[in-house]
Amino acid sequence: MVKTALFHRINKLKMKTKILSFLILVLIVTGMNGCSKSSSYVPVGNNPGGNTPGANEVWMQNTAFNPATKTIAAGTKITWTNKDASTHDVVSGTGAFSSPSMGQGATFSFTFTTAGTYNYSCTFHQGMNGTIIVQ
Repeated sequence: MVKTALFHRINKLKMKTKILSFLILVLIVTGMNGCSKSSSYVPVGNNPGGNTPGANEVWMQNTAFNPATKTIAAGTKITWTNKDASTHDVVSGTGAFSSPSMGQGATFSFTFTTAGTYNYSCTFHQGMNGTIIVQ
């Protein structure tokens, strides 16, 4: 009789442990939904909160450089930001600069110290070209 009562108490405890473990797992999985990647804009450079690139920025979005052409003074640092979900890079036609592969949100900066016209492209997307004119 004592063995049977003890056996039932142990089984109840095991069941409670299983239910508690299950509830904890549900809470963890449900809570992680709030930790998913957000698509909200994080401002960079000199245009906090804007919907267009700042004076010294070029955005990669919709498989294009925005703006495609930019005129700047010598000594200006330009920052490219990938706003697309696809990977891009920024490669000068003359080898003056070259970024690594850039995932969404990644940035690359280059300071233009010499006057001239700098054509660049994305090696992942044919026809994705841009120009920096340094005066």
